[in-house]
Amino acid sequence: MPTIHPEVGVKKRVWGWKVWAGSALGAFAALLLLSSCATPEHSTGSAPHVDGATFVGNKACVDCHANIVRKFPSSPHARFHKDDLEWAGRSGCESCHGPASLHVKNPGRGKFIVNPGKNPSTCFECHVETHAQMNLPQHHPVVEGKMNCVSCHDPHGSDALKPARAGLAMARQNDTCAGCHQAQSRPFVYEHEGMRDGCASCHQPHGSVNRKMLVASDNNLCLKCHAQVQTAAGQLMVGKMDHSQFARRGTCWSSGCHAAVHGSNINPKLQF
Repeated sequence: MPTIHPEVGVKKRVWGWKVWAGSALGAFAALLLLSSCATPEHSTGSAPHVDGATFVGNKACVDCHANIVRKFPSSPHARFHKDDLEWAGRSGCESCHGPASLHVKNPGRGKFIVNPGKNPSTCFECHVETHAQMNLPQHHPVVEGKMNCVSCHDPHGSDALKPARAGLAMARQNDTCAGCHQAQSRPFVYEHEGMRDGCASCHQPHGSVNRKMLVASDNNLCLKCHAQVQTAAGQLMVGKMDHSQFARRGTCWSSGCHAAVHGSNINPKLQF
């Protein structure tokens, strides 16, 4: 069986507008689009390697993967799209899954093809900043193999964030987290308004140096939204109350005050 090397090559994620061959304007647009992308901003290169396989182009995938091919044009991974075979390794299914000639001849789940859903190294080739975050002290266990990128992201869909399971009445931006973190994202009588802005307002979803992947480990996490104008030196006003003494006890959530950071069913100030 050929050896698959998903870690080889740095691919490009700038798909979306159709570039017409033979057109000077089209060629310039392609060059412009390929000069920048989301993560990382300036990376180009080859697709994952599959020993003995050659590129066959996107059309060879349609018969078996019709549903994916149908929705893929609206995906963030399809910002730059070109069906010419010479672009197969940089623009299309094979740019992430590797050359598919052997897979087409011997179809089967995961057979002679790279599956980034099982090995994140293919995703990390382009998303290098995310890879770095995944190696910070606090992170989701992707590099340990207990999760993968597909646990939270749909690489083929119009929205890269996968919605949670039905039954959780949360704002759209929290749905991805709610699938696992149901206790924190369930409805509350007294909600923390910050939840409306999404979990990522307080948490770094890929990794952080702070415990619980917080974007800050002290009161600054809360004060970026709740801080008021100082009226005297050393005074910390939150609402109409001076919190200067409270702030010396520790963080807002660990000093015995606002422990119910995600929401409370009994206290409007999230104290229980």
